[in-house]
This record gives sequence, structure tokens and C-alpha cells, in this order.
Amino acid sequence: QVQLVESGGGLVQPGGSLRLSCAASGLFFSTYTMAWYRQAPGKQRELVGIITSGDSTNDVDSVKGRFTISRDNAKKTVSLQMNSLKPEDTAVYYCYAARGIFQYWGQGTQVTVSS
Repeated sequence: QVQLVESGGGLVQPGGSLRLSCAASGLFFSTYTMAWYRQAPGKQRELVGIITSGDSTNDVDSVKGRFTISRDNAKKTVSLQMNSLKPEDTAVYYCYAARGIFQYWGQGTQVTVSS
């Protein structure tokens, strides 16, 4: 059974930082593309970071220069370092794993940016 468990969300002031982590189990982690998505109330889910099995990453314009995705295949974790947070970054953040037709989602972790 595949499980993706996010952690690290919470309340942070504008300009602050948070680091989200996703622990994966039940899958051959190193062969999966991993990603972080977010969904704010009333909005569509959007991609905020993606890292392939070969450690290639793609910038996402909305968070470019502020968010960094990384992975540790030995620990089966993927992380999202979020700096210079803004109120508009408030959302539920989801971990995502994909390989071919196989796709899995975590339950999500709430990030709230507010003073």
C-alpha cells in the first residue's frame, strides 16, 4: 500500500519560511517523479515544485526564487523549502508521486501565511 505523509505545515508570518516534508512508503521511491501541489479555497490545485527520478527540477513561475524542491532517495522523502512567504501562499499543500500510469497523492498539510 502506497502512503505519502506530509508534515511541516503551520502558521507563519509574511516573509517567513517553512519546510514541508513528505515521507513515502510502499513504492520504489527513486523511480518516481515527485511533486508538490497546493490548493487554496475556491481555486484549482496548482503545481509548485517538481523533481524527476533523475533529480531534474522545473521552475514554477508563481514561486520562482522562493520555493525549492529536493529529494532524498535513501530516506524516501521529498521536501519543499518555502522562503519569503506571502499571504497568497496560504493553501493546503499536497505531495504527489507519479510513474507512468501510477499516481498517488498525500492527504495534504495546511500552510497559513498571516500576521
